Amino acid sequence: MLKETPPPAPDAMPGSSTSRLKFRTLLVWAALALVIGAGFLAWQRLKPQGLPPGIASGNGRLEATDIDIATTAGGRVRQVLVREGDTVTPGQTLVVMDTAVLETELARARAQERQARQARAAADALLAQRQQAVTTASAQVDLREAQLALATKEWQRARDLVSKGFLSPQKLDEATAQLHGARAALSAARSQVAEARTAVTTTESQRIEAQAAIETAQANVLRIRAGLDDAVLKAPRAGRIQVRAAQEGEVLGAGGRVLSMVDLSDVYMTIFLPETVAGRVAIGSEARLVLDAAPQYVVPAKVTFVASVAQFTPKTVETAEERQKLMFKVRAHVDPELLARYASQVKTGMPGMAYVRIQSDTPWPDALAVKLPAAPATAPGAAPGLAPAATPAAAPGAVTAPAPASSSAR
Repeated sequence: MLKETPPPAPDAMPGSSTSRLKFRTLLVWAALALVIGAGFLAWQRLKPQGLPPGIASGNGRLEATDIDIATTAGGRVRQVLVREGDTVTPGQTLVVMDTAVLETELARARAQERQARQARAAADALLAQRQQAVTTASAQVDLREAQLALATKEWQRARDLVSKGFLSPQKLDEATAQLHGARAALSAARSQVAEARTAVTTTESQRIEAQAAIETAQANVLRIRAGLDDAVLKAPRAGRIQVRAAQEGEVLGAGGRVLSMVDLSDVYMTIFLPETVAGRVAIGSEARLVLDAAPQYVVPAKVTFVASVAQFTPKTVETAEERQKLMFKVRAHVDPELLARYASQVKTGMPGMAYVRIQSDTPWPDALAVKLPAAPATAPGAAPGLAPAATPAAAPGAVTAPAPASSSAR
């Protein structure tokens, strides 16, 4: 008698849902293993190689000199002529403050200057009159002196003739009276001269006061004009507007900030190196900057500052081992001519790595050879930092291997 073969279990039936689920799971794990393997191989290929002993590195951010555009005196903001992100040139007008009060004060100062000039003109005319009075009084003195001399001679003749009996004593009395009158007239004339000279001195003082009033009014005019000039805020140098801190119509006090800009001709990266390394860094040493946002480019720089006093490592240094050390601040500046070529691509605040050559005879690794764009791109969407949108050609002698990625300070 034949036995009937039992039917297969539902899980073992071909095409069941459980079998398909297991098959898909295997495929997923296989694909994940392939991705992990490929990633590991890529990391092994692209990871930064060890740096030579003569090169040190540290992480930092691209920085630039900040400049605040602020008011010198309180007032209302009339007009702001730029926006955040605009590139400005030296002497470009950025902000115009309300100057209605200053213009009124300027008109009053000019009126005071005119009034002072009129007062000086009147003093000049009066001085000329007083000086003429002195001349006239001096002439009267000369006349009185001549009359006194004549009266004296007549009195002497009358005295001689009276003593000889040729004239009566009455003639001597008359001559004596004429002599005393001439003396009195001379004294009065001399007094008039002194009075006229005193008037001249007084008028000269008035003229000096009028001249001082003119100079005061002129100084006031210059002060107000300086205030009007200061009411027009201009860019002290070329740069880019970063922050607009005030809007049109706002009232600001003296020193109130309206805009903040960065000087794109003074761009640098600050890193911190341990004392064992910083002591070997010389001013002017070559450096290389690699930004996280554009790791395919290597920017040349030079060390311009090494701190003379050590400090504790800031929080921006990533490893706990480095934070336990005393570090020295080192600053690497980018060449201003290079910055001028890529001014539209320079963006401060970009994190990256700075590599400093502490031994001049140590060659740079191929991965740190200078690699810059052939020409800056001006179209929107350009890569951050110094990278343009288009793929650049490598500089002569540069290699195409990727630059080392950002890591902790070495």
